[in-house]
Amino acid sequence: MASCKIVEQEGLWLDVCTGGELHTALQAGFPTERLIVHGNNKSDEEITESLKARAALIVVDSLQELEVLNGLANDMGCRAEVMLRLSPGVEVDTHTHIRLGHVDTKFGLSLANGLAMEGVKQALALPNLNLRGVHCHIGSQILELRPFRETVGLMVEFMAQVKTETGRELEDLNLGGGLGSHYLSEEPPPSVNKYAEAITDVLRAALIHHGLKEVRLFQEPGRSLVAEAGTTLYTVGVIKDIPGVRKYVSVDGGLSDNPRPALYEAKYEAIVANKANLPAAEKVTIAGKHCETDLLIQDIDLPPLEPGDILAVQTTGAYNYSMASNYNRLPRPAVVLASGGQAEVIVERETLSDLVRADRIPPHLKDTRATG
Repeated sequence: MASCKIVEQEGLWLDVCTGGELHTALQAGFPTERLIVHGNNKSDEEITESLKARAALIVVDSLQELEVLNGLANDMGCRAEVMLRLSPGVEVDTHTHIRLGHVDTKFGLSLANGLAMEGVKQALALPNLNLRGVHCHIGSQILELRPFRETVGLMVEFMAQVKTETGRELEDLNLGGGLGSHYLSEEPPPSVNKYAEAITDVLRAALIHHGLKEVRLFQEPGRSLVAEAGTTLYTVGVIKDIPGVRKYVSVDGGLSDNPRPALYEAKYEAIVANKANLPAAEKVTIAGKHCETDLLIQDIDLPPLEPGDILAVQTTGAYNYSMASNYNRLPRPAVVLASGGQAEVIVERETLSDLVRADRIPPHLKDTRATG
């Protein structure tokens, strides 16, 4: 919830994509007039709670959802403010699991096959929906500007087609996120300023070209805001040297607190916090403690390591704790906010008791001791 308060204080809007995220935002007291609700498979309960909260916008992902949302809004006697998520068909150079804007995707309605225009016309015809604009998100951890420029052109061209075919000029354009973060020294992302210039220059030119009025532009920077703000601290445990092959350094976490190397082949850099002033003298592979091949960083040069050293893995502020699990029954770590010379716990470390808090043993299993 502390993250929600920081977003609020910075004057930003907040995206949520599940009932749990919505509940967290509401419990934190986040202003719902700056709340956008996402999700490709929203339940009736999630939609209802979003309408009750009077979220600023609901991003509709499918034709089916349009009908469901209209019916629920009718039952509640309200009108939903909506955007329609589109798939512009832009290919990006990032891992296949985080390419989201191409034709073959579970998200949105495709520009290429006519479903996007069908969705717009359906939304405009439904009495309990107010279509404000369109949304897209082409992918994540993108390190070049070309795909963003291409996306802007395609989305504005579609908005012009909407005006021609329906007479409706849309007010909002949400280009999603995707700007990469600095995970590796040799792969710097474009600066925020260059990214903003690329987007706005193409947008202004495209709007003028198609004779459209100015739009309210939304961006969902997500990762590029928070990734580099996070550092994960591990304690070094077992060190296993396989002569002529590899030296494995095991730490007290891994897959349960950072699944990204396994999911996306994500790569990280790290320092030894208690030996930061020593030169890197050996190549090691950082392994987790889970019961499978669980490698956090392969072949990294670090100072000589010993059990008890503190390994600081950088750029873990995005898609790390939020994707953490209790795999192998490991408790999730604490989250500490460091700001202005102060450090405060904002998520408490889980305990072993937390791991079994929701577990139940049926009566017929409670006494399994042999008798006789």
